[in-house]
Amino acid sequence: MWEKKMGRNRGEKEETEKYIGLLKLVQILSFLVVFVAGIIIGLATSSHMNQYFTPSLLLSTNHFSGLSFESNNCSKNCEENAYLHFEKFFHPENLRHRMSDEQLFWRASMVPSKEEYPVVRTPKLAFMFLTRGPLPLLPLWERFFKGHEEYFSIYVHALPGYKLNVSKDSPFYGRQIPSQNVAWGTVEMADAEKRLLANALLDFSNERFILLSESCIPVFNFPTVYKYLSGSEHSFVESYDDPSRYGRGRYNRRMRPDIKVYQWRKGSQWFEMHRKVAIYIISDTKYLTIFRKYCRPSCYPDEHYIPTYLNIFHPSLMANRTVTWVNWSVLGPHPAMYRKENITEDFIQSIRNSNGTLCLYNEERTSKCYLFARKFAPDALEPLLNMSSKVMEF
Repeated sequence: MWEKKMGRNRGEKEETEKYIGLLKLVQILSFLVVFVAGIIIGLATSSHMNQYFTPSLLLSTNHFSGLSFESNNCSKNCEENAYLHFEKFFHPENLRHRMSDEQLFWRASMVPSKEEYPVVRTPKLAFMFLTRGPLPLLPLWERFFKGHEEYFSIYVHALPGYKLNVSKDSPFYGRQIPSQNVAWGTVEMADAEKRLLANALLDFSNERFILLSESCIPVFNFPTVYKYLSGSEHSFVESYDDPSRYGRGRYNRRMRPDIKVYQWRKGSQWFEMHRKVAIYIISDTKYLTIFRKYCRPSCYPDEHYIPTYLNIFHPSLMANRTVTWVNWSVLGPHPAMYRKENITEDFIQSIRNSNGTLCLYNEERTSKCYLFARKFAPDALEPLLNMSSKVMEF
């Protein structure tokens, strides 16, 4: 009886152990099935997501129209992708781009929150030439710039389609910016000025910005100009209230309430300004739009837009004078033009000495008021070159 009972218990134990073993096997198989299914689902999901988040799509020109990005492997194309290089971002050498004005102004208006620069920065002067085409006085400017390449940048805005013909060793080589048509006396002049400023602002080395024409000349050497502008506490923008029909007479009452008549100002188109002021100018859309609507005809936005805008918002930043001499004593819409027969040493010296008048520089009186002069005809080049070393000291 006892032996039968022991045999029955042993059989039940064996059956229980078999059941437990099968249960563990089922658990293991279930875990494997779930694990494999997870891998398959993960791979499928990853493949699906890659369709939306591949680098080629993220950097596609369809998403950033007007900007040219490359999506190839960096190891092959880093030299071509300027936006990947800090040096080329900080100091772009190639001025060609496909940005619209709106994109350009947005890009140029970026200001780092961090004050310190991550590289050794040499402040530069940006010389911006607004011209229809040729620069007939270019040899004089080349002599002026020679030997000071680390301290200046050049930007040329000419009519679309015009190509400046200079040798590769000229500081003007490759310095034309993408341009648009400009009609004299229209708001297009202000557009061109902002376009020059914005392109120059892309180079973080540029600290001061000088607007010049093809008929401008320097009357001092480069070291003098650099020291004068770099040491100034103000931007040389002329802004004054002219009660005549050539000043307030051009004001349009439809500019109210944003621009009131007592805020209306006039000044020379040929300005010089600090980087901070240049950023203020290219960041404005509202006030230039007002000028575009109401400053026409015979209003000349280039004489009123910047002087008025800065008078309203940043009057303390201006010296309220220009550093470009010009003779408006002649009657008519244009200043006097000086030709070969007018160029003498005494004439240039009189400009350098401000004709005996004084001006303020950092709140102190000085006779050195003008660094540049205009308008000079192409045939004035030869006598200017002949006296540049003796009179202008370059």
